[in-house]
Amino acid sequence: MAEAAFHPPRRKRRVFECYQAPFPVGAGEGDFRMCRADLVNNSVVVRSPEDMDQLYNKGYFGKGILSRSRPVYSISDPSLVSKWQGANLNMPIITSKKYQRRVQWAESVLQEQGFDSCSVTKILESYTRPLEFPFVEKGGAEQAGDSCSTMGPNAECTELSRQSSTDTGNIVTSSPECQKEGCQKASTEGDPASDPMVALGSEEQEPADVRETAQVSCQKHGFHVPCGCKAEEGPKQESCNSAKSRERAPEYVLVQEEESSLCPEEDSAHEQENFVKKEKLVCRRNPFRIFEYLQLSLEEAFFLVYALGCLSIYYGEEPLTILKLWEMFSEVKPSFKTTYMAYHYFRSKGWVPKVGLKYGTDFLLYRKGPPFYHASYSVIAELVDDNFKGSLRRPLSWMSLSGLNRTTVNASKELMLCYLIRPSNMTEEEMATPECLKRIKVQVSNYFSPLPVLTLPWGCWTCNNLP
Repeated sequence: MAEAAFHPPRRKRRVFECYQAPFPVGAGEGDFRMCRADLVNNSVVVRSPEDMDQLYNKGYFGKGILSRSRPVYSISDPSLVSKWQGANLNMPIITSKKYQRRVQWAESVLQEQGFDSCSVTKILESYTRPLEFPFVEKGGAEQAGDSCSTMGPNAECTELSRQSSTDTGNIVTSSPECQKEGCQKASTEGDPASDPMVALGSEEQEPADVRETAQVSCQKHGFHVPCGCKAEEGPKQESCNSAKSRERAPEYVLVQEEESSLCPEEDSAHEQENFVKKEKLVCRRNPFRIFEYLQLSLEEAFFLVYALGCLSIYYGEEPLTILKLWEMFSEVKPSFKTTYMAYHYFRSKGWVPKVGLKYGTDFLLYRKGPPFYHASYSVIAELVDDNFKGSLRRPLSWMSLSGLNRTTVNASKELMLCYLIRPSNMTEEEMATPECLKRIKVQVSNYFSPLPVLTLPWGCWTCNNLP
């Protein structure tokens, strides 16, 4: 058997961020923050932007569902942002085609809810009409004016006109008062249970039958649609609105639209050449909102709850206990106990394990985090007894093992086998609780030779004894 050769982690050439912390817990009591996650469709998701930043920036837990890793999804078109950078507007900018596509999505949602075509047309016409720039009142509620006078005496009009490359022109920017009052970037958090979702409706008065039908539909389906209905005032409704104000705030976008104008010239032969395409930005509500949230793997979620104690997972409005999570995760994923033991071990050694499905393994091990180093190891975890016998999850022949190793080596990684050794006298009742982790031993080996058997530092950690 050849001698094992372990190579140092390969650092990335370009690093655009600073390393903050290995875990989302602080050394002092004042730095501790309890995050919240929800169990939705057998997945653990984090909705709060503050919790998402806390969990990902400190330890790189989870992954944004609309991004490669870090949850930084934005509906704004980068090319349009650079094109209109002189406007100094902190709002998403999209093309007219993309906006019409979202209108069609919203139309399909309304039709599924039972609205007739006439009501759908009225709702969408009212909801997608051009608006003034949204601003923030003293109470913090987002509003939208129907005229320039609503914004104050010095406010500019919303439509930003700009000529195309054939006819250069100046960009009409909004006033400093408008920028100061809050031309904000649209909020992207929301309810992932009904993702994708549509934003709140317009406040414009609609016919009585449309408002009543839309209000019933909102209450029945439990999510937001561009229905134009007004919520009834009351103490319960006010508390509900304050709790979900950021989720239900309408999302404003700037839509780049084109308009053609005829230059006043006498020569009619060049009439077609006299048409000048002008571009303008029009502020509208986004009729179909797509939300970005952080999705945690089952191992990451249980580690944050059990080992660090900085996360609470809710099912509906009820927080789940550690024993309940251990039971539920084992039912959702039969190999959860094995993979979590391996995840806990490598996290305790300072590695950042991520899902290794792309390379056909259980985990990829990163030093410090994916932004700083390439993955060093590709790990397969197996649960065996004292004699290294048991029902293996993935029986490997020499041919399949060689092929898996070749795939891993071609990606500049090393294949690692992680054996979790349980005592032969351990019963299934003991395995039904996380207390079984205290009796588990670990042996890791690379493709060539094994390493010594180690006993894991199982149990819950506190801020004072982090590794």
